[in-house]
Amino acid sequence: MFKVTPEAAEQVKAAAEQGGTTGMALRLAAQQRPDGSIDYRMGFDEGTEDDIRFSSEGVQIVMAPEYVPLLDAATLDFVELDAGEPQFIFLNPEDP
Repeated sequence: MFKVTPEAAEQVKAAAEQGGTTGMALRLAAQQRPDGSIDYRMGFDEGTEDDIRFSSEGVQIVMAPEYVPLLDAATLDFVELDAGEPQFIFLNPEDP
């Protein structure tokens, strides 16, 4: 199942607080590109009754069932790839 690292969870919670969306779930979406790579999307949302709902590291997550095959083995992390430029990244064995 999809996981969130402690570092990413801290940043998601901070973003929700800063954006006035505390209490809303993190919505994830993914789309496979023609070259096989995956395009990831995320934002805050209330969710619908058709959504898959779960929690990781204290972050409530929702996603439409059709995204589960692309996101099931993925992990959301928050890292500094370039000095001074932290960012969210998706680590996914399904993404070439």
